[in-house]
Amino acid sequence: MPRRPPQRIWCEHRGGLLALSVWTERVPDRGEDAEPFVAHHVESGHGLLAVFDGSGGAGAAPVWQAADGTQRTSAWVGARVARLATDCWFREVATGGEPAAPNSLREYLQYFLSAAPQRRSKIGGTMRRQLPTTLAGVHYRVVPTEGDARLELQPLWAGDSRAYVLGPENGLQVLTRDHTRESDALELLRSDPPMTNLVCADRDFTIDSRRLTFPLPCVLVAATDGFFGYVHTPADFEWLLLHTLRHARNADEWADLIRREVQGRTADDASLALVALGHHGFEELKARFAGRLEDVTERYVRSRPRGLDRHSADPGPGLPAPADDPATLPARVRAWQDATWHTYRAGYETHLPPAPEERA
Repeated sequence: MPRRPPQRIWCEHRGGLLALSVWTERVPDRGEDAEPFVAHHVESGHGLLAVFDGSGGAGAAPVWQAADGTQRTSAWVGARVARLATDCWFREVATGGEPAAPNSLREYLQYFLSAAPQRRSKIGGTMRRQLPTTLAGVHYRVVPTEGDARLELQPLWAGDSRAYVLGPENGLQVLTRDHTRESDALELLRSDPPMTNLVCADRDFTIDSRRLTFPLPCVLVAATDGFFGYVHTPADFEWLLLHTLRHARNADEWADLIRREVQGRTADDASLALVALGHHGFEELKARFAGRLEDVTERYVRSRPRGLDRHSADPGPGLPAPADDPATLPARVRAWQDATWHTYRAGYETHLPPAPEERA
């Protein structure tokens, strides 16, 4: 009997803080995503959520063997060492009163990776890396004010995992820009370009960052491409989060519904970290996003071409389904993707960092 893919969910809900994470492996014991990192330091108001996706293409060679004989790839080790380094950086620097600069995180990553198991390969190439992994997260600080508190955010990333902010008015807004030559989110669903920067042990890399301020309440999300890379349009990822929220009775059930939804559609390992701040209970959180879910469903889900999936447009009870030619489905899907992305893109890219050539 085949083994079920491993999966883990975790939740914490106290006061105005809700945190959860979801982690799944596509192939048992072969997943290269590390478990998500989520931490909140109550005394200082600092927090961090982050995900790590070991780059299997660049780090497929085995570099370590467990006591039971299981071999682990360079990508598997790299993601988990990066998680450990990020954990230590947050606890020792970000909550210790020192400036939480991206360069200090990079130094922690370099130090930990340099001490990790590595195996030099006789096979070279520009794509091969030692302990390669993506990293995407958000370091935040809750700042009390005379009125409502605000949230100071510092997205941190290397590679093509992403961080977002989610709001009831503007929906899902990306805070990071993939380190690939293509940056259009829809085109990235149609292609898989190589990364131009990622965390690794044998070459220099950068941790990109920026600083933003948002009012509370606020929802932050970090995810690997197992979540957002196997949807039909960028809006589908937002719909997944809001649709599961609507049908959940509590935070634990929300995490489990997210896990079920992603396992039903992804062809990759998938990990996600989510922190919601400033909400007075789970029901208030659900109520704040009820209208946004209806809007996303009406504009981007019900308009799907028939035959695409189980959420495709339904003519309604008692009405005949149109006789669509299956041969035309790819063209109809592409036209629908282009049209919906045209209307969704502006809001989604509101906080998209500028491209490197635009910063010069």
